Amino acid sequence: MQFPDDDNGEMLKAMAEAGIDLSKALEVDFFLVFDEQRDAESALEALSQSDLEGELELVFDDEIAKWELIVAINMVPAYDALVAKETELNTFAAEFDGMTDGWGVMQHQEGDDEFADDDHVHGPDCKH
Repeated sequence: MQFPDDDNGEMLKAMAEAGIDLSKALEVDFFLVFDEQRDAESALEALSQSDLEGELELVFDDEIAKWELIVAINMVPAYDALVAKETELNTFAAEFDGMTDGWGVMQHQEGDDEFADDDHVHGPDCKH
């Protein structure tokens, strides 16, 4: 399988090499980061009132000293769909002085007994 020569393509290639079936829907975590708690909370409130179908979690990431809004969306991890969603979320985050900081998936997904651990697969620009 061929993958584009960029960060998203490299991430998909690593997932495929790890044995993840890229033709099935997975919980994809998109990371939005904010310097200020109030901006992150405002973004969380706006997303929770939107028609977004997914789970939201707001945490403070000590490692990068930023507020992180994790947007978990069940989707097939197709390159074009990932790029479109990441672009959409980056535009949204910018409205609250934030930005996207990559995406990832848990290797062990519901119905996937091949993986026994919960290691998170990260993109090359992910700071987690």
